Amino acid sequence: MEALTGDRIEVRGQHVGEEGRHGEIIDVKGPGGAPPYLVHWSDGHEGLFFPGPDAVIEHVTSDPSQSGV
Repeated sequence: MEALTGDRIEVRGQHVGEEGRHGEIIDVKGPGGAPPYLVHWSDGHEGLFFPGPDAVIEHVTSDPSQSGV
């Protein structure tokens, strides 16, 4: 898993009806975009996060040449 600062992360709920978590990666601590990530979660908390198999990264880019359009 690789991410950049500003990418979004979603951790899906593990049980039926359980809400997932959403956040923004504010710092990448590992080499080459690897975990751990410092994440600002939608509930206002911040913390160091080591994603598991239930985590999905949404790559966000501010460079229009990288959008594929």
